[in-house]
Amino acid sequence: VQLQASGGGFVQAGGSLRLSCAASGRTSAMAWFRQAAGKEREAVAAVRWRGGTVYADSVKGRFTIARDNAENSVYLQMDGLRPEDTAIYYCAARDAGRYGIILSQLRVQDAYESWGQGTLVTVSS
Repeated sequence: VQLQASGGGFVQAGGSLRLSCAASGRTSAMAWFRQAAGKEREAVAAVRWRGGTVYADSVKGRFTIARDNAENSVYLQMDGLRPEDTAIYYCAARDAGRYGIILSQLRVQDAYESWGQGTLVTVSS
């Protein structure tokens, strides 16, 4: 599966951005990860196609992940952005048919076989 992410940009603290990721085929789950300069990649949010979402504690209440099954797409609405949200955001997808996974496991990078090219989000203070 190929992934195409878009929607990154520059925003002031407190602002909003919406990231989009389109998959070329069906998937069983999709997620957003991010990597800030000098830090390891971390999970931001994930959604299973059969239902269920999981978020990093740092974004709960501010970010919302949503899926469009018909379009094989996932979106990340980011509100109340903070400078510490500055990072490259990566879209990830888990192969179709691999539905047997609990939500907490969707925070692990190894749960995904496909990765997008990354989109930069910069939040100024």
